[in-house]
Amino acid sequence: MTRVIAHRGASGHRPEHSRSAYELAVELGADAIEPDLVPTRDGVLVLRHENEVSGTTDVADRPEFAHLRTTKTVDGQVVTGWFTEDFTWDELRTLRVRERLPALRPASAAYDGQEGVLRLEDLLGILDAAPRPVGLVAEVKHATFFEQAGFPMAQLLDDALGAAGWRGDDRLTVESFEKTVLRQLGARGTGGRLVYLQEARGSAADEVAAHGSTAPSWASERTDEALAGFAAEFHGISVDLKTLMAGTDTAAVDDPRPVRSAIVDRAHAAGLALYTWTLRPENRFLPAPLRRGGDVAAHGDWERWFTSVLRTGVDGVFADHPDLAARARSLVGGSAD
Repeated sequence: MTRVIAHRGASGHRPEHSRSAYELAVELGADAIEPDLVPTRDGVLVLRHENEVSGTTDVADRPEFAHLRTTKTVDGQVVTGWFTEDFTWDELRTLRVRERLPALRPASAAYDGQEGVLRLEDLLGILDAAPRPVGLVAEVKHATFFEQAGFPMAQLLDDALGAAGWRGDDRLTVESFEKTVLRQLGARGTGGRLVYLQEARGSAADEVAAHGSTAPSWASERTDEALAGFAAEFHGISVDLKTLMAGTDTAAVDDPRPVRSAIVDRAHAAGLALYTWTLRPENRFLPAPLRRGGDVAAHGDWERWFTSVLRTGVDGVFADHPDLAARARSLVGGSAD
């Protein structure tokens, strides 16, 4: 049945990637937790959605780090701010985390400044101490960019997992928008499930680095032939909700019938698991017919949306509110394997 994966922890309730977000995700019934991995200057893997951290920490208010503000091009995007790879771990750990969407989630923003940045091993410790098995779905960010900057992400991750006793653990899944790092992890024998993330449009950064303007698009990598090829290397693929739900209807909550999704059916036929991101209950993130009232921060008819997504037969859903995703799963009569 569908796994509920807490997206950056219970990030609808607490600032993302904070200790309290991870611990709350376990408490709320998540089957797995998804952290994003980026490195520090001294090669420590830390848990931040992006390597630029001005939107999720208090770094802009810290005069001792003003000299580290810079502009970089990351996967073709020009970004100005403060980047994890310019800090040592001892420096980065002094930053305090903040809610990324304070206008939409003021209750979460009330916890701003209370906690610090975490390392991968900190989260592994939380999972090891959990009262039940909880999986890890680790996303390797910007692998080609970091490789070119001298940070071999596959090696760093393999080493960190090995040191914590998680190498080859059944609870482990690694995902990335780049196939190269997944293949490197496979060659290293890191173990766990390997999942290839795909955007609706555009091309993977490793393909652009290798092929430039002739790089294959993510869309072209969703043909039956491409999916069959990936099944020999990877456990699954993960697509955005728009790709998952293309051509489907949002049916009633109590409707037991499956919702047909072409990409789910074709991935399963190829022998791949299919995951999707990200379930969020606020009006801002819901299809227009399911929004309720004029407040973008208010919860709309999330039950109808969540249950429709789950009835596609998708193997895992990423959710900011793992409690709501678990409730939706119970409404359609499912539970995690």
